Amino acid sequence: MTAPWHTLLDVAIRTTVVYLALLAGLRLTGTRQLGQMSTFDLVLLLIIANAVQNAMVGPDTSLAGGLVAATVLIAWHRVIDWWRLRSRGFAKLLAGEGIMLIHHGTILETHLRRAGITRDEVVQALREHGVADVKDVLLAVLEPDGAISVIRNDDLMPGMRPHHRIRVIRRGS
Repeated sequence: MTAPWHTLLDVAIRTTVVYLALLAGLRLTGTRQLGQMSTFDLVLLLIIANAVQNAMVGPDTSLAGGLVAATVLIAWHRVIDWWRLRSRGFAKLLAGEGIMLIHHGTILETHLRRAGITRDEVVQALREHGVADVKDVLLAVLEPDGAISVIRNDDLMPGMRPHHRIRVIRRGS
């Protein structure tokens, strides 16, 4: 039921490395994957969870080892969340920025490709927002959480600027 301190320290270090590696890996997969999980994505997540469990605890299958791994995961989650709330730069690094997909009724094909979104997915999001025609859209944005937000032409009053912090992908970059 118990394990030596050096074994528990090994579990804590292994868990830290796995947590940070998975955090970086999931961030690199892109925004869309985090917000729109398909069956394929769920299967991958479950397999990763099973694979990294052994990497975190190693040969230690004790209750103490499992509790240390869980405690380290929760602690890192709290630390990173605390840091994210206090640092705009870190939050941006962690979550990314919104990417403009439609601007003044025009679908931005370059932005779609960079974001890993198809035209059909954008049109589906428009339908979900009750928009029948792309020409009725002032702005559609792939948000950092993976959702697509839509602002219709008639949603804004003159002078409002809804996209002051949304990344526009420049040509050639």
